Amino acid sequence: MSPAFRHAHAAARRWQDAARSCAEALGSAPRGANLGFLYFSDHYAAHAAELLDYMKEETGVDDWIGTVGVGVIATGTEYLDEPAMSVMLGAFPHDCYRVFSGRQRPPRAGTRTVTGSLAGNFAVVHGDPHTPDIPELIDDMSRKVESGFLVGGLSSSRTRTVQIANEVLQGGLSGVIFSSDVAIATRLTQGCAPLTRSDTHAPVRHRVTACERNVIAALDDRPALDVFREEIGDELARDLGRAARHVLVGLSVPGSDTGDYLARNVVGIDPRNKLFAIGAPVEEGMSIMFCRRDGEAAREDLVRMLRGLRAEVRGVPRGGLYYSCIGRGAQMFGRKSAELEIIRQELGDFPMVGFFCNGEISHDRLYGYTGVLTLFV
Repeated sequence: MSPAFRHAHAAARRWQDAARSCAEALGSAPRGANLGFLYFSDHYAAHAAELLDYMKEETGVDDWIGTVGVGVIATGTEYLDEPAMSVMLGAFPHDCYRVFSGRQRPPRAGTRTVTGSLAGNFAVVHGDPHTPDIPELIDDMSRKVESGFLVGGLSSSRTRTVQIANEVLQGGLSGVIFSSDVAIATRLTQGCAPLTRSDTHAPVRHRVTACERNVIAALDDRPALDVFREEIGDELARDLGRAARHVLVGLSVPGSDTGDYLARNVVGIDPRNKLFAIGAPVEEGMSIMFCRRDGEAAREDLVRMLRGLRAEVRGVPRGGLYYSCIGRGAQMFGRKSAELEIIRQELGDFPMVGFFCNGEISHDRLYGYTGVLTLFV
């Protein structure tokens, strides 16, 4: 049985008006609808419990997951820094998912459903950015699902940071675990592109040969800042402050067969001692590369990712979830909703919801500047 989906979205100063518009737009829920996805802007955070109760009552759906964001996402549309909400209902086989949180445990490893499928195969998760050990919790959770694969994001808010897992919660991780009966396809797009060699167009990689915590002192046994200047070109090298805003450091993901990397900011530069610091700890022997961060690079990588998914899915998806960094959206793609319009152009018109995150989750890692797209097929 393939799940059916229906979605709605609305913007309004009062949460009651937005919720009413969404309930009306949803109309009658899909037959057998039993799981809801709810994302709302931080303008409504203080009323999260009321909003959840309203959607339960209006739709008749009891199981819900979701969170708050500084912006929310729907098919072809973004609402960034404005009061809005985005909601999707799904009709899944009754034993193929389980909502989890610190109060509701996920299925134990190896548990089977009545159809014989793996009960805990894949998870959609939301995390609290104020939880100190969130990267460790993500890694631990990935070990509890058979595929090892999580998708999701960290809540973003200028007020309260809350999650929804059948109730309103704070702290840690929560979400929903799906069985292997639920067919999904998921990929990640970076908000930047590695600097490449002019002859082979292959990413230029460097080895960290001296460092302390997050400070890189030497690359390939040369002063780190000398390597940085040479790599980024004369124009940016003359303005290191500007370079730090437009160049990221990519930390290679060990064992990845897709060239995956974690993009981190340059957070400090010391010209006198020829070193720089990034927003993550580093170790000697680690492989890094420099990446350009701009709209063109983000657009190119998004289209590449979407065309790969299109070849894999072969048809319009039944539904989708998209988690995008708060540093993307209009400020990266040039205008409001451009990022979401690209997804619709490449994959078609299908129900999709999500939010702008304070960190994106894919597989077993926490990313930045990325977009994580998951399709129900």
